[in-house]
Amino acid sequence: MKVLANDGVSQSGIDALEKGGYEVITTTVAQEQLINYINEKDIAVLLVRSATTVRKDLIDACPGLKIIGRGGVGMDNIDVEYAREKGLSVINTPAASSHSVAELVFGHLYGLARFLHNSNRDMPLEGDTNFGKLKKAYAKGTELKGKTLGVLGFGRIGQATAKVALGAGMKVIAFDPFLEKANLELDFFDGQTLNFEIKTISKEDVLKQSDFITLHVPAQKDYVIDEAEFNIMKDGVIIANAARGGVLNEVALVKALESGKVARAALDVFEKEPKPEMQLLMNPALSLTPHTGAATNEAQDRIGTELASQIISILG
Repeated sequence: MKVLANDGVSQSGIDALEKGGYEVITTTVAQEQLINYINEKDIAVLLVRSATTVRKDLIDACPGLKIIGRGGVGMDNIDVEYAREKGLSVINTPAASSHSVAELVFGHLYGLARFLHNSNRDMPLEGDTNFGKLKKAYAKGTELKGKTLGVLGFGRIGQATAKVALGAGMKVIAFDPFLEKANLELDFFDGQTLNFEIKTISKEDVLKQSDFITLHVPAQKDYVIDEAEFNIMKDGVIIANAARGGVLNEVALVKALESGKVARAALDVFEKEPKPEMQLLMNPALSLTPHTGAATNEAQDRIGTELASQIISILG
């Protein structure tokens, strides 16, 4: 049986599938040629990440397809319900990349708190001529320890981010419309564990109380953070969005940065991805990454082996 990993898959995933008797093809087929390729090669399993879309036309045109797999969490590039109605299995890997995203968020938060995103640009240009000026400009950093992190969306990734925050000595508050509380277990290098129970509170209270805010919500119709939400935040708040482009109003964010309501912000995802607005790319108050939240070697290994395990379980 053949598996097409159109957006790639880790070697560990390939090894697990081949051991299970599957042929794995890692050719990247252009979207417009995908239907023909799947039918000609008799592909039973299509694996994608975020580049390839799997819509109704492809599902209808490829009767031999049995499984659609998404290497990652969000499945907004797949017509999931329609595929399931047609008898296909649709799988993803919601837990595999949680910690990777959490670490990226904290890379941004630590960088923003100490102006690393600016300093790393300016030191190569002016470090030898304006060292004292740069030192003065970036000498008003803040510590994360003792501050309050507000988590909007308290699923797997939100909880993984909360664990990093607790390890950093932060207070964690969270909002999630589908969850009343979560039990977080922190594992340490020497085998010790600590348990924390976090009870969710209202979105408004999270926005009012937080020094730092991180979004971990699925794609949705309306903005989770818009002008009204910015208005009730603390002055000088720092925000990170590594969830989905379109859950935060970028125009309102720029205004909030200009007014000082938001001190600085991090974006790993964008409304107009893969061509973010130039006013974001050139804004010195923003720390930016190109949608790499889940892009660690460890996460990709976990994604590959988790997909392989599910495929073998479903098809035998």
